[in-house]
Amino acid sequence: MHLASNIQIKKPLCLIGGGELPDETTLICSRGSDSALELLSTCKLANLTVRAELGCCLLHRSGRLTIERCVLQCESNPLDFLSCPIVSTATADNFSSSVKYNKDSVSVSRTRIEGGAKAVSTSGDLVLQRVRVIYARTNLLFWFDMEPVVVV
Repeated sequence: MHLASNIQIKKPLCLIGGGELPDETTLICSRGSDSALELLSTCKLANLTVRAELGCCLLHRSGRLTIERCVLQCESNPLDFLSCPIVSTATADNFSSSVKYNKDSVSVSRTRIEGGAKAVSTSGDLVLQRVRVIYARTNLLFWFDMEPVVVV
């Protein structure tokens, strides 16, 4: 387990957990922090667990964020309404409808999301698209994208 509170990632980064399972590499965000990771650039997170005691696991501000085979957990507590595993404040300022390239987006696949009032919160221009959930015996696995809406 590693403590991770309000760590800003401003350059492209690929963060991959060690071991066979995501639970073998865990980042813990302590109470009183806004997020474990604040993402301001293109990033890929794979095969790791991010746990937040209060607040969010991932705060996506800009860039393309890819999350694969991860576990995002918000601790259950009376203040669940303050917790959300993924928060995005990204805007579509740099998005051109003539080009199939999203500067700001989030893509989630084979990821377990637990706790909090809701799995995802957006206050920018990105919206949930192509949502799939598979119910396994012990948990739910999510696949979804968050992208700007293209108005033609």
